[in-house]
Amino acid sequence: MSQESIVPGELGDPAVRGAEIAEPGAVTIVVPTFNESANVRELLHRITESVPTRLPCEVVFVDDSTDDTPEVISEAAQDCPFPVTVLHREEPVGGLGGAVVEGIKAATSDWIVVMDGDLQHPPSLVPELVGTGERAHAGLVVASRYIKGGSREGLAGGYRVAVSRGATWLTKTLFPRKLRGISDPMSGFFAIRRSAVTAEALKPLGYKILLELAVRSRPRQVTEVPFVFQDRFAGESKSTAQEGFRFLRHLLGLRTASPVARMVVFGLIGATGFLPNLVGLWALTKTGLHYVPAEILANQLGVAWNFYLIEHLLFRDRRRHRNWWDRAGRFALLANADLVLRIPLIALFIHKFGMGAVSATAVALVMTFVLRFVGTEALVYLPRRGRESRTAPRRAV
Repeated sequence: MSQESIVPGELGDPAVRGAEIAEPGAVTIVVPTFNESANVRELLHRITESVPTRLPCEVVFVDDSTDDTPEVISEAAQDCPFPVTVLHREEPVGGLGGAVVEGIKAATSDWIVVMDGDLQHPPSLVPELVGTGERAHAGLVVASRYIKGGSREGLAGGYRVAVSRGATWLTKTLFPRKLRGISDPMSGFFAIRRSAVTAEALKPLGYKILLELAVRSRPRQVTEVPFVFQDRFAGESKSTAQEGFRFLRHLLGLRTASPVARMVVFGLIGATGFLPNLVGLWALTKTGLHYVPAEILANQLGVAWNFYLIEHLLFRDRRRHRNWWDRAGRFALLANADLVLRIPLIALFIHKFGMGAVSATAVALVMTFVLRFVGTEALVYLPRRGRESRTAPRRAV
C-alpha cells in the first residue's frame, strides 16, 4: 500500500510528499474511494468551505481505484488549508469496509468521521457530528436518515429504497441489543472516537462498516443526528448484486460469532444435506444398486453439499488456515465417522441402558452432531499452531 501525504502549496517537494502529518487535527475525515475522480475535487472544496473554519481537520483518502483518482486528489489538495493523505491499496482487502479500517489506523485525531466520496454525505454536517459527540459524551455519533429531520431522498429509485429499508429491518432484527439506539445501521456516515474502536478487532467484508463497528466494538454511549441523503454528484453507484451477497455473508459471519450460534447454523446446514442424500439414494437404487452401497455413495453427496455451504457461509474467514484438499478430506472423514459411530451408540443405548430404538437413535444423533461440530471446528478450521502468527502480518497489509 502506497501512502502520500500532501501539504498545501508544497506538493512538488519529494521530502514533503512522503512526510507524516505533523500536527493532529481535531477530526480526521476518512474517505474510502473507488474510481471517484469526478467527485473528489468538489468534495475537498466543500470540506474546505464548511469544516476548517469551525474545526481543525485532516483528510485521509483510502483509495482502491483503477482510474486517476489518486492523481486528482493530489492536485486538488494543493488548494486545501488542511493536510490530505492518500493511501492507495493495490489489493482492496475487505472492500470498502477494509479501506475504512486502514483509514482508522492512519488517523491521528481524537475523532474520526467516515463518509463516502460521492457527496451523498454532506461535509457541512461534520462539525455537528463531532460537536454532538462531545456534548453527549458519546463514543459513536451516527448520521441517520430515519429520525426526525432526516431523509433518504438521494436514494435513486424505489428498488434501492426497498433494499435499504429491507437491509435495515434485517440487521435490527438480527442484532436487537447491539443496534439499540441506532435507527440507521446501514449509514456510511458517522463519527467515532479513536479511543472507542480497536481497528485490529474488525473483520470487514464489503461496504457496511458501521454495522461491523456497532456489533464488534460498539461504544457504550451512542447518539444520532439527522441528515438528508444527497444525490450523487457524479458517476454511478457502486452498489451491485455482488455487494448485496457480500453483505448477507457479512451478516451471517457477525451472527455466528458465538459458538452456540455457529452450532445452530451448522445444524441447519446439516439438515439441508438430507435432500441431496435422499435424491442420490433414490437415483442409485433405481439403477438396481443394493441399498447398502447406495446409502454409502449417497451419503457422500450430502457430505459434499454440506462442505460447500459450510465453506462459504459458516467458516469462510477461516479457510486460509489449511489447503482446500486438506479441509475437504478432514471434513469427509469426520462426516463418515459420524455414520459409523452412530450405529454402535444406538446398540449400546438399547442393550445396555434399555432405551427404545427411537429414543436411542435421537440421543445418538444429538451426540454425534455435537461431536461432528466440535471436530469440524477444531480439526478442520482452527489454525495450526504457529500458522496464525505467520499469516497475521499479511492480513494487515
